[in-house]
Amino acid sequence: MFFVRRVKPALILSGVSATAYYSFGLLSDRTVALPLSPSRFTPSTLVESLDVSSNTKLLTLSVPLGLLPSDRGAFAPIYSIFIKDSDIQVERPYTPLEGIDENGHMKLWVKKYEHGEVGRWLHSRRVGDSIEIRGPVKTWSSLWQDGHWDQVVMISGGTGITPFYQLLHSVFTTSDTSLNARFTLLHASRSLADLPPSSMIQSLTTHSQKYPDRFQFHLFSDSTNDTSESHTLNIQRGRIGKSVIQDALQLTHSTPWWRRLLGTSAPTPLAPEKRVLVLVCGPEGMVSAIAGPYGRNNSQGKVGGILGELGLQSHQVWKL
Repeated sequence: MFFVRRVKPALILSGVSATAYYSFGLLSDRTVALPLSPSRFTPSTLVESLDVSSNTKLLTLSVPLGLLPSDRGAFAPIYSIFIKDSDIQVERPYTPLEGIDENGHMKLWVKKYEHGEVGRWLHSRRVGDSIEIRGPVKTWSSLWQDGHWDQVVMISGGTGITPFYQLLHSVFTTSDTSLNARFTLLHASRSLADLPPSSMIQSLTTHSQKYPDRFQFHLFSDSTNDTSESHTLNIQRGRIGKSVIQDALQLTHSTPWWRRLLGTSAPTPLAPEKRVLVLVCGPEGMVSAIAGPYGRNNSQGKVGGILGELGLQSHQVWKL
């Protein structure tokens, strides 16, 4: 079913037709379809809702094929879509895990936060409900051309894994993204209950087993409780610290003799010319500890935290 907007010539002539919200209706003389676009909302349908934990769900949205952009390059990773809570007119970005498939379906891993209006609203939706979305909106796409990076290290916490999952799905499953870099994904969860859905973990594990020279996947949790699940998934207890990141960046841990005499140590810094990219996405405190705080108005800010101590420069780090 196509939804249409009422076209008002006076508004079009005045140059304000590209507004955030549209009135929908039927024209007496003609209709105009609303394809998916970053600048306006398009209705999608919730076709599946699966409980993952007490506060997370896997949701599948469906967009009519006739409303998808003709330029499929718009869906190259990493991108997100904005979802609008139609009750209070608030929007929030979410990352389609596997992009959008040939049926117009996109999967989202959505967490419900106590003060998160859109997440709580999405958790209350039922299969068949209409959900307005806009996008795709690029999260990060700079210099994705093949050969620019030799190594890509991704560090995530919580639902911050979703953009990296989208990228890796594109690289190893759809072949839409041609990158011959080596990938490492370090993901941390507060507890086993906060781990990503088992389908995501299984897919990433399969990629790491199938392409061991190109992809490494490591899970961390503050509390593992020494369960069979933690052993099966090889979950490491604790947070993602400096030594883990050093190993991922293949930096040596050797300490010069004069530092040993002084009782201090420092890792070998990463050479500025090394073609390494580190992407970080997760809770703000985690991002700040690993890569330094964001700048004003959510700008990148300076590279700090662990990555700053390891000598990484601004062109080697991106905070999502």
